Amino acid sequence: MQKLCLIYNTAPRYREAVFCAIDAEYDCDWYFGETKSDIKEMDTSLLKNVTYYKICGNPLKMYWKRGVLKLLFKKKYQNFFMLAEVRSITDWLFFWLAFTFFPKKRIYIWTHGWYGKETGIDAKMKLWLYRHAVGTFVYGDRAKRLLIEQGIPEDKLFAIHNSLDYDTQKTLRKSIQTLDIYKNHFKNDCPTIIFIGRLTKVKKLDMIVDALASLRNKGELYNLVFVGDGVEAEKLKAKVRELGLENQVWFYGACYEEKTNAELIYNADLCVSPGNVGLTAMHSLVFGCPVITHNCFEWQMPEYEAIQAGLTGDFFKMDDTIDLTAAISRWFHLKSDKRDIVRKGCFDEIDTNWNPYYQMHVIKNNLKLI
Repeated sequence: MQKLCLIYNTAPRYREAVFCAIDAEYDCDWYFGETKSDIKEMDTSLLKNVTYYKICGNPLKMYWKRGVLKLLFKKKYQNFFMLAEVRSITDWLFFWLAFTFFPKKRIYIWTHGWYGKETGIDAKMKLWLYRHAVGTFVYGDRAKRLLIEQGIPEDKLFAIHNSLDYDTQKTLRKSIQTLDIYKNHFKNDCPTIIFIGRLTKVKKLDMIVDALASLRNKGELYNLVFVGDGVEAEKLKAKVRELGLENQVWFYGACYEEKTNAELIYNADLCVSPGNVGLTAMHSLVFGCPVITHNCFEWQMPEYEAIQAGLTGDFFKMDDTIDLTAAISRWFHLKSDKRDIVRKGCFDEIDTNWNPYYQMHVIKNNLKLI
């Protein structure tokens, strides 16, 4: 079996399933950066051969991966699968040296790819990396399409999507029942909107509160639950009090028990994420809850592609509270009596396109080792 060297800045918990699948399929050596990120990391003891390297500098600006460059010179490594970033000086040297002195070595990239907002030197630097990789695995179909438009050959681009702890979530999904969680808390039968994730400014959660107030003023009553905690929690609570929405909003707090999260999501009617939706979309859809988020895709995370307008959720104009309000109202007007159909559509989207089995299918079909 050919050796595969994987180089990643961190070992995020949400990648555990697909990383373990790769480890089982290939003879892998893993290299992860020692970061101080707030992203929860996986248990890397589940992987066979793991080494950590130091990251020097500011990962948000320019930085160096200590000890990574020498891996290129090791004879046992002919195949590399790595997260390449334009901010990493190491990655630039790695690709230049490989292209100049080791042209037979195969380097694949696993990356977000192209957002559509890149300009100037940033755009040129990204495209240089993608042109010199044997192949690039991007998170979404839109990124693939945009890179083709930028001149990257289609046969060098593969949409790998993303995944969470799919097997655990699917097992939980089979045991979930319809519960009166929200009826018991709110003392009403109104539809419930949920947001699950960290309560941060970038999520623009105040827009949901404003939309809830506007809908109430029009005679449309909905419940809202925030599952999570964060720096914006107190500001949101103050806004809820200011608008007189205390009886309609539940600050549930952070929950680290996935069974409870599953029940909260499954029994909600709609997830709203006014900022970038990211993994929140997958977390909601896997438990059957449709998602509404903004439609400015160059500023979105790739997981927005799991939202099929009118089927598994919808979109509104970015930063437009009036349009968000209309999108929520429209969704419940059209879908209030189709909850089971919508739930199945959400299940199907994740089961088909956003799980580690789909990702391994893409990897095995396109990662050609020597």
